[in-house]
Amino acid sequence: MKPRPGQTIAVFGTGAVGLAAMMAGRISGCTRVIAVDIVPSRLELAKELGATAAINSKEEDPVEKIKELTDGYDVDYTVDTTGLPAVMKQGIDSLAQGGNEAAIAVTPHNIEFSTWNDLCTSDRKVVGINMGDAIPQIDVPRLLKFNKLGMFDYEKTERFYDFEDISTADGDSVSGKTIKPVLIIDKDYKPEK
Repeated sequence: MKPRPGQTIAVFGTGAVGLAAMMAGRISGCTRVIAVDIVPSRLELAKELGATAAINSKEEDPVEKIKELTDGYDVDYTVDTTGLPAVMKQGIDSLAQGGNEAAIAVTPHNIEFSTWNDLCTSDRKVVGINMGDAIPQIDVPRLLKFNKLGMFDYEKTERFYDFEDISTADGDSVSGKTIKPVLIIDKDYKPEK
């Protein structure tokens, strides 16, 4: 999406992909980075990782709250990592004139929207993105540099589990307790702190 400094972004879904998109928005210079989720602990982590606001969409309407947070202008970009039709539509409805929504989730769901009302009259776009349009040989080293600068703290999303605890790791991931479970197969491996 290539946001420019001073633009705004809202990320719907604060799992590993959503938090990464949110941190990328901060790195790109977005002045307003809004995290939207239903899991309070993930929203707290989002704020720790640089979100300027966090919205629990179980407790308040994210479209109205985004409008309030942006003084009625909405955001330049939205990222949907949920793949849920209602949430994708909330992302579109939160876009400013000329805004772009990135649909990242691989989902069997379809979304219904009015081309005329939802897209054309406000010059909005919905784009699909696969693997962040990344070139791993270039982007992974770049992200590691951002990590060393404290700008891409992916390790805060990780929790390590012994391989024998794979069922617990899976359950914690599904419940939202753990964002990025990492299984350790080699008992001699010690994660860096």
